[in-house]
Amino acid sequence: MEIEMKIKGLMIDPITQMPIIILRDPKSDSVLPIWVGIFEANAIALEMEKIIPPRPMTHDLLKNVIQGLEARIERVVVTELKDNTFYALIHFQHASGRLAIDSRPSDAIALALRTASPIFVESQVLSKARTMDLTADAADNEKLRKWLETLDEKELGKYEM
Repeated sequence: MEIEMKIKGLMIDPITQMPIIILRDPKSDSVLPIWVGIFEANAIALEMEKIIPPRPMTHDLLKNVIQGLEARIERVVVTELKDNTFYALIHFQHASGRLAIDSRPSDAIALALRTASPIFVESQVLSKARTMDLTADAADNEKLRKWLETLDEKELGKYEM
């Protein structure tokens, strides 16, 4: 079952210093942290902050190509968690039919933001992520999980580019 998620924020992991996208289910307040690269985080942060670059960035270009082909993104779905790596699909609609394309979650989310498309996560991914080792240390793992679950909007702050 797909669960619609909202972006709660983008922040830096205090342990690894890597960017994390925090997705939240507004109905249950469960969260899904997805660690991403610096460039992907910047692409997401630009759109979250409504900063328009002087020339189209890669995700802006993809959005323009999709629109130019008279297609639209129906939704993006984080579909799988395998070996601590998340997988996603971007679902397109076009006059000739529907199509799902494999994607990294960070790219799918960056496109979803630019096209105002909904973001979903498969329920089994949420279940599996709850048991995922976030750090090598079990005590740190539990502290980080509790910290992520209780994050307040004020604590997220701004992601610095």
